[in-house]
Amino acid sequence: MKTYSRTKILAYSGLCVSISTVLSLITVYRMPQGGSVTACSMLFIALPAVWFGPAAGIAAGVARGLLDLVIKPEIYHPAQVLLDYPLAFGVIGFAGFFGKYKYGLLSGFLVGAALRFVASSLSGFIFFAAYAPEGVHPLLYSAGYNASYILPEAVVTCIIISIPAVRTLLNKIPA
Repeated sequence: MKTYSRTKILAYSGLCVSISTVLSLITVYRMPQGGSVTACSMLFIALPAVWFGPAAGIAAGVARGLLDLVIKPEIYHPAQVLLDYPLAFGVIGFAGFFGKYKYGLLSGFLVGAALRFVASSLSGFIFFAAYAPEGVHPLLYSAGYNASYILPEAVVTCIIISIPAVRTLLNKIPA
């Protein structure tokens, strides 16, 4: 297993957080109560996780979530801030547990995106249940709402990651 200096990990992670933040400002569409489909911004949180391990990925995700909180905050409840920002982005760093496998970036990204979906859906269930239409369980409403923007971005990102040239390039970058 290759080891990296802390400086290199910090530099690459900082660059990925910056790229992710800029890409998050390029929105395909924005949901009315928060959330949007962006230009593969979640990918750049999964990258430091896969390259350097889950600790680097979680730290990058938390940093990205806090930047998102500063740049475009949507705060309805103080506890919701934790679920929607540092936790929702931090869990993308769990992609790092898959970094050593052949398709580690793809499988790790899918796990990270799924965990972000869970964190965001939990937040929606706890704090936004009042938005659920009559007769619709708030958890189902929240899951549907969050899937409407997390799923399309995850699908597009998975397609891009699956392109052999892209996958090869992304796996060689930190060397």
